[in-house]
Amino acid sequence: MSGTDFNALPADRPIPAVIAVLIRDGRTLLVQRRNPPDAGMWGFPGGKIETGEALQSAALRELYEETGVLATAGRAFTALDQLDVAADGMLRRHFILVAVLCHWVSGEPRAADDALDARWVALDDLDRKLLPLSAGVAAVARQAAALQACGGLAQD
Repeated sequence: MSGTDFNALPADRPIPAVIAVLIRDGRTLLVQRRNPPDAGMWGFPGGKIETGEALQSAALRELYEETGVLATAGRAFTALDQLDVAADGMLRRHFILVAVLCHWVSGEPRAADDALDARWVALDDLDRKLLPLSAGVAAVARQAAALQACGGLAQD
């Protein structure tokens, strides 16, 4: 998530963000998060939507910043709540993650920005718990693969 200090944002309002979901050759592109929430966990490249930025533009920007991969953006296809809860049970932040189906154009993943690592992961491996995944990653990847298989890449 590009350079924003989320600790400075009020916890009383959800923070809109995107995740870029790419499926290529039976694999999905994941990054290992450097920062909370979900530090150390694996999820889709993504981050906060800047003021005036379209969902697709935000997804492509975050994808490139975190992995160096270039893609085209299709449509938003689902949304997830991600709650950052303190040890005492208090809600620190509430992110709304909008998943954007993207299509790989060029580049191989390399970790950058706030990603510790970046790699293609076989869809079949997502349920095997080989990597610590953020909530919803396997389900979102399966949904994206199904949409891509039926030609669901076009932007609405």
